[in-house]
Amino acid sequence: MMLATAAVRGLTRRSFSTSKVAAAQQLTVRDALNTALDEEMERDEKVFILGEEVAQYDGAYKVSRGLWKKYGDKRVIDTPITEMGFAGIAVGAAMTGLRPVCEFMTFNFSMQAIDHVINSAAKTFYMSAGTVNVPIVFRGPNGAAAGVAAQHSQCFGAWYSHCPGLKVISPYDSEDAKGLLKAAIRDPDPVVCLENEMLYGVGYPVSDQVLDKDFVLPIGKAKIQRPGKHITLVAHSKSVETCLLAANELAGKGIECEVINLRSLRPLDTETVFKSVQKTHHLVTVEQGWPQSGIGSEICARIMEHETFFHLDAPVWRVTGVDVPMPYTKSLEVAALPQPHDVVNAVNKVLGVK
Repeated sequence: MMLATAAVRGLTRRSFSTSKVAAAQQLTVRDALNTALDEEMERDEKVFILGEEVAQYDGAYKVSRGLWKKYGDKRVIDTPITEMGFAGIAVGAAMTGLRPVCEFMTFNFSMQAIDHVINSAAKTFYMSAGTVNVPIVFRGPNGAAAGVAAQHSQCFGAWYSHCPGLKVISPYDSEDAKGLLKAAIRDPDPVVCLENEMLYGVGYPVSDQVLDKDFVLPIGKAKIQRPGKHITLVAHSKSVETCLLAANELAGKGIECEVINLRSLRPLDTETVFKSVQKTHHLVTVEQGWPQSGIGSEICARIMEHETFFHLDAPVWRVTGVDVPMPYTKSLEVAALPQPHDVVNAVNKVLGVK
């Protein structure tokens, strides 16, 4: 019974893809990231990976599986448990012309290295008057996982997207993961890639185009994951799934939600959001991060400062993680994160449905 339930959930998730392909192949997010790393390392010998357990152990989440055996010690490097140390080494390597991919076992640990991420990587191009590029990718799981409590469950989307000099991507499905990571590795500036541990093992249908070695997605461009006409739902990472589940339920009641997958948090594709809201006249933002100064707050402000504000027929509504450190207890953990019923309730309130 449990296996059958898991299979149904998997099929439900996979049905969310909007890839136009008759017989799509399945690709997990983990394998999409692994393929992106492999293809870019093969394409450019300046690309290398470093982090805790990325080499001989194949990565804590097996994202770098097989790459150490293929490329060797010089290009896939196991580091000591010192985020400040190996992040600093990676930034220095980027300044000298290499293209490091620095893995944090979780972005919660990036707080140990945030001085290098912000002060060393993000600001150097500006402070050097455009003479020193820092082509580096900081990647790893971000946000809530399961049962890892307050110190391992934070979403850093708002933290890093606050900082000029960084680009911040937040992939949802396998198409996002492969295309955005390849774009990040090729980018001349520092990119923070915020993945989600709970999505690593989820398979999504992908087209032959996505599987092509030349497939790259533009950083700073959102995707309309599901078209609709009554209300716009904007989300990133795993919250896109939450919106799609809610949209499926609401469709049964005749409410068609347009779901926007932001993909990038900095730069933020406000144009796609504006056009959608001008069509639907209603907006709900959804994120797992805390409410204060969050991604939803930024989108609300951008709407207020743009003519799109005059197209709204109701106030914008935010659905976020609860404003508390993440509880360890399973039942409270679920209550602390946005669930599909929270999005459905928000949509009903915005549309005035009882």
